[in-house]
Amino acid sequence: MQLIKGEIADYRLDEEGVLYSFSKNPVRTVKNITENIALVKQITGGKKAPLLIYLCKTPIPDKETRKFSTAQLPNVYTAMAMVSKPGLSKLIMNILFKFKQPPIPMKSFTNDKQAREWLKQYL
Repeated sequence: MQLIKGEIADYRLDEEGVLYSFSKNPVRTVKNITENIALVKQITGGKKAPLLIYLCKTPIPDKETRKFSTAQLPNVYTAMAMVSKPGLSKLIMNILFKFKQPPIPMKSFTNDKQAREWLKQYL
């Protein structure tokens, strides 16, 4: 499947409707998050999709960007499975959701097959 290139991630949508995201490492800003959301909506035809994201280390965004990004999650995704080396997704979850619950179901994995199986319930 061909990748659809974006500034902060590249994407592909599988035949069942799971969106795969291959994270890149530029600093996240409200502007590039907004552009990314538009790209995701274009890929999914405006439908919410479960997201399987392959995380990489990225600079920690500012508070405004973190708040904006968190608020946008339920508008584009039904659930998020994060695949990374042990510890990275936990760090990201602690940064974004230190004081409150995530707005959509989220779970960390080190194995993408397990992540995909978990996401199937959100198709």
